[in-house]
Amino acid sequence: MFLKQLTVFLENREGRLESVTDLLAENGINIACLSLADTSEYGVLRLIVSDPDKAKAALKEAGYSSRLTEVLGVRLEQVPGSVNKLTKVLAADGINIEYMYTLSSSKEFGSMIVKVSDIQKAYDTVKKAGLDIVDPAAAYAL
Repeated sequence: MFLKQLTVFLENREGRLESVTDLLAENGINIACLSLADTSEYGVLRLIVSDPDKAKAALKEAGYSSRLTEVLGVRLEQVPGSVNKLTKVLAADGINIEYMYTLSSSKEFGSMIVKVSDIQKAYDTVKKAGLDIVDPAAAYAL
């Protein structure tokens, strides 16, 4: 029902992102999507990967600070207003969107990763609005 998102905290210096992607590759973990935000001193790397638990363990062993967070994957039609529909239904139910980014995209559909203030309420709201939730197994297999 919910996706496990891996969040890694990185020093904002040359080679840190590469070292994380090296580690994941060496452990046979595929990156389905990622988002990287930075400040002057550190970065926050958010990823959907093929095996979140294995990835977290490998990162911990290598000395990285990381955590797993539950997020929603929502499938949307590739038409104007689709993202707006998602944001509207969540806002109407008093659900705050903390952040979102793209999971996958094709000509017909796109999927968004959404971190919200109340994940169960958001799940129920999205389903009630007739939007599709991305199955975790499908997301991890991208």
